[in-house]
Amino acid sequence: MLGWMMPDCKALPGCDLAFAKEACSAAGPAHFVVMSQHVQPTKVPQERDFTGGLMHSYSCSYVGTTGQRDLDDRIMNLARQIEDDGNPCLLAEMMTTAVRIARGRVGDPEFKMMNRALKEMRQAEEVFHPFRNCKKVAIFGSARTQPEEKEYQTAVEFARRMREEGYMSVTGAGPGIMAAGNEGAGGEDSFGLNITLPFESTANEFIAGDPKLINFNYFFTRKLSFVKEVDAAVGFPGGFGTMDEVFEALTLIQTGKAIVYPIVLIDAPGGEYWNFWNQFIEEHLHRLGLISTSDFSLYKVTDDLDEAVEEIVGFYRNFHSYRYVGDRMVIRIKESLGAERVEKLTTEFKDIIKSGVIEERDALPEEEDEPQLEGLRRLVFRHRRRSFGRLRELINAINGK
Repeated sequence: MLGWMMPDCKALPGCDLAFAKEACSAAGPAHFVVMSQHVQPTKVPQERDFTGGLMHSYSCSYVGTTGQRDLDDRIMNLARQIEDDGNPCLLAEMMTTAVRIARGRVGDPEFKMMNRALKEMRQAEEVFHPFRNCKKVAIFGSARTQPEEKEYQTAVEFARRMREEGYMSVTGAGPGIMAAGNEGAGGEDSFGLNITLPFESTANEFIAGDPKLINFNYFFTRKLSFVKEVDAAVGFPGGFGTMDEVFEALTLIQTGKAIVYPIVLIDAPGGEYWNFWNQFIEEHLHRLGLISTSDFSLYKVTDDLDEAVEEIVGFYRNFHSYRYVGDRMVIRIKESLGAERVEKLTTEFKDIIKSGVIEERDALPEEEDEPQLEGLRRLVFRHRRRSFGRLRELINAINGK
């Protein structure tokens, strides 16, 4: 791929060459270096709002106060000096929050935790930003899996296959399945989200020393990156950590706090780990009415790598992304469905339509803040904002499944 090389500046290969140039511009005179082709950016930019547009817009009226009018004014003036082309009100709100934390009933340990959490989120954003238009898949699984085990070898092959399909891999940077994911994708096409533990704090050999290795002290900031930066997630057999990561993704998607994306639970050929897990889900959670039948559409269990890869790649065959505009869901698609198919979708999925019908159209005026997606067609309807398994089934139908 093309990388932007500068003295005292590491190569930033991948999906945003212009940003790589800008990020390293302070380091000195530049020159291009051509490297081997790996994962490339998508032709249509990726949508990186993992909430689907549910984040409220910001207004200066919501900045809040430190309790001192003169200090509020000084903060706002400083924010405007720093963010003259950005969002000074949002910056002022963050600064005001920091002042109130410092002056509030917050002990040093809590203050340090809040500060470090924000720093970790900032660092992760800086690492991921140049690659924001590359598709990515999160790979979860046990740190105890050994290289000679078939689960490890299956994970290596899966990551390699996904790289061939244009996906970078995001792992926890540790040993076992995490190392397999980095090995299969290769260092240039993978990320490592390392967590500092008392007994395990170094990254695996396939991502150690890479600029895309991020070190986290807190699981919650690490999990945020796993959820918001990827386009799919897969789980290989693992312990409590794997269960935590898989259920986290399922919970956020099921409740509409994160956008729907593929979740695939992969066994080595002939393995039964996820089948037994799925049996528990069926015989306890579903039987007791604790989840809906459509929730089973939020994930796939398989021991077939072809099926696993297709579950992810096929999800984006025609579907691109979605967001909310007021009470309307706007699904962006690559190719028009035509009036007959749209009418059929309205009939089939009327249970998740609050009122009216599904309409195919061009971008809404409210979407002018995303001009890079203007060329995509839209399916627009009033969504009930529940039954997200049914929304996944609608996306399957859009893709012709």
